[in-house]
Amino acid sequence: MAAVLYARDGRIGRITLNRPEVLNAIDAALPAELEAAVAEANADPGVHVIVLAGAGRAFCAGYDLTAYAQVPGANEGVQEMPWDPMKDYAMMMRNTERFMSLFRSHRPVIAKVHGFAVAGGSDIALCCDLVVMAEDARIGYPPARVWGCPTTAMWVYRLGAERAKRMLLTGDTVDGREAARLGLVLEAVPAADLDARVEALAARMASVPVNQLMMQKLMVNQALENMGLRTTQMIATVFDGITRHSPEGLAFKRRAEEVGWKEAVRDRDLGTYDWTADRPINRAE
Repeated sequence: MAAVLYARDGRIGRITLNRPEVLNAIDAALPAELEAAVAEANADPGVHVIVLAGAGRAFCAGYDLTAYAQVPGANEGVQEMPWDPMKDYAMMMRNTERFMSLFRSHRPVIAKVHGFAVAGGSDIALCCDLVVMAEDARIGYPPARVWGCPTTAMWVYRLGAERAKRMLLTGDTVDGREAARLGLVLEAVPAADLDARVEALAARMASVPVNQLMMQKLMVNQALENMGLRTTQMIATVFDGITRHSPEGLAFKRRAEEVGWKEAVRDRDLGTYDWTADRPINRAE
């Protein structure tokens, strides 16, 4: 089954993340298929705007930790020690560039977020030009607590330094209402109204000539490029590899192998595990 679906609907290109059984978690195939779908939409002169959504109960729950954290031993994301940071960088930058195909797309992209857009899923959403969320949806980067650094670095460009630090120094998630208040996303609407709001916005943008849309997007994006976006992404992607091979990152991998990734993530998000000592936190100490 394809990890990403693409279809044209009049002037709208519709891209759907299509692993609903795992909340559209990112596997080895999804980033390349996403990039290919963006390229297909851009190659069609009849497409004016792209809508990106997730099938099933969520937009995207991040990388598939069943494959990357829970399965014993090395894999594409975790090497045996000593590790080669440039091998890891090449792999992760390839994924970052594929997510950034949304940012570089000559057609504007609207992300329609329901359920969750967390971890790598937030990277995908924040590479889009506009993000519309359901009020009860959640967005955040919990791996900032251990085992991750957001490789696209879009948090700082959307929020500014202090609010980006507030999110990444805690690893908290926020609902759609709070994300809109912070300026992380364009707006949040009741879940029942999400489809209609995105359709109205897409239809309004689709009435603009393709060359006008392209020029406005390129102009705004160039401002971000001039602020050092590419350089920031390079160091963020190197750091992401380090987080998975640091002593604490290796402890998270061991914990996921021992008790399953869901329990390891619960420990991480609740702050109930000391990853440096590799043991549960004793609150009495």
